[in-house]
Amino acid sequence: MLEIRHLKTLEALRECGSLVEAAERVHLTQSALSHQIKDLEARLGQALFIRKTRPLRFTTAGLRLLQLADDILPTVRNTERDLARLAGGQSGRLHMAIECHSCYQWLMPTLDKFRDHWPEVELDLASGFNFTPLPALTRGDLDLVVTSDPDELPGIHYEPLFRYEMLLAVSNTNRLLQLLHKCPLARA
Repeated sequence: MLEIRHLKTLEALRECGSLVEAAERVHLTQSALSHQIKDLEARLGQALFIRKTRPLRFTTAGLRLLQLADDILPTVRNTERDLARLAGGQSGRLHMAIECHSCYQWLMPTLDKFRDHWPEVELDLASGFNFTPLPALTRGDLDLVVTSDPDELPGIHYEPLFRYEMLLAVSNTNRLLQLLHKCPLARA
């Protein structure tokens, strides 16, 4: 069976040009590298390179495996890098929802700053009038919800983002303004 380590070995052989240097690159002894290659050749039933040639020359089978290495190894390396970032908390996906549509004014600049600090984290922002984000949060479908209407739910913590004062806006010529000045609750 062909393994990723075999492709890495053949890639090192091509780049280094000798068994000694390739063995160092893949962190094996020369003897261990030779055994690995002979084992692979025995399983495939054909030689992968012509021995005792300078520079090292690959057979047709060896060239085909190098082509496979060129196709696969960059994807493997990218995936390993992505997994290391995920493990280190440097990348991932943040699922969030917003119920307060007037909050977009401050949220979008905040999200831009977040992206500047954590460019590898993909943001997924859900909103809509028919969507109920708090139950989605309790199910684990979302990571956070921005809401102006907290509902006591088990396992949910609310953190105030800022104090916010609701104001009524009326024209100076509106009759309602005169009533508001007379109302004791409006002055409280």
